[in-house]
Amino acid sequence: MMDPKVEAEYEEYKAAGRIWGVIDKENIKKIKFPRISKEIVDGFKALEDDLTGTVSDMLDTLGYNKVIPANVLHPIESGHLIVGTAVTLRSIPIEKTTTQGLYDKDFIKMASREVNYLAEPGDVLVGDAGGMTEMSSMGGQSFVSAKIRGLEGVVIDGAVRDVGEIRKYGVPTWCRGATPKTGKCRIEAIEINGPVVLAGIQINPGDLIIADDSGICAVPPQHVEYILKKCRQILPDEEIMRDLIEKDAPISEIKKLFRKRYTDEDRK
Repeated sequence: MMDPKVEAEYEEYKAAGRIWGVIDKENIKKIKFPRISKEIVDGFKALEDDLTGTVSDMLDTLGYNKVIPANVLHPIESGHLIVGTAVTLRSIPIEKTTTQGLYDKDFIKMASREVNYLAEPGDVLVGDAGGMTEMSSMGGQSFVSAKIRGLEGVVIDGAVRDVGEIRKYGVPTWCRGATPKTGKCRIEAIEINGPVVLAGIQINPGDLIIADDSGICAVPPQHVEYILKKCRQILPDEEIMRDLIEKDAPISEIKKLFRKRYTDEDRK
C-alpha cells in the first residue's frame, strides 16, 4: 500500500503534469524529500580539481563504502564535475522474449523520464540497471528531458545509447558503456526513489553525488557539511605540496608538510 503522504504528493504532481504513469504509483517510494543545499553544492564545486579523491578519503575515515571507480562506471565525456542530490531508479530485465513483447505491442516500461519529471533542478539521476550492457537503459529523449528539467547529470549501472545527443545537450553521464540496442521490451522499471545498488555500492535518494573523471562518490546527507569542511582544509595543503615537488624543494620541506597533513588532530 502506498504511503498516504507520498500518495498525496503523487496526486499533486499528477495535477501539475509531472507524472508519466509508466510505473505503478505504489512503486514510487519518495517524491518530496530534503535536497542538499545550494550553498553546500556550490562549496564542493568551487574545490574542483580531483575532488573525488579527497572525498573518497573522507568517506574512508567515516567508515563508508560508497565510491565507484571510473573504470567501472566511466564518463561518456571527460572533463565534467557534477555535484547534486541523488534521485534513484531501479530496473530489471523483462521476463518475456523481446520478440514476444514486440508482437504483443507492449508499452515501454522504462521510467527514466518519469524520474526526470519528479526530480528537482540540480538533482542527479542514479540508475540501478544491474550492470546490464546488452541493451540501453536510457536513450536520447530521456537525456533531453533530463536537460530540460535541469538535472545535474546521470549515473547509471547499465548502458546508454544516442551518445551524440548526450554530448549535444551536455548531460554529464557515467555508465557501463554504450550500445545502439534499445531497452524497449527488454527492461522494466520497478522502483523510483528507493535504495539502489550500483557496482556493489548502496546509494540512497538524498545522498550527495560527486562525480568526475576519477569516479563517483555518494555522501550520506548527514555528513556533507563535515566532508566539505575537511576538503576545504586538505586541498590547499595538497596544492602547496604539489608546488614544492614541482620546484624540486628539499625532501625535508615536503616531509614537514606531509607530517602536518597526517598528524593534525583536527583532521582525524
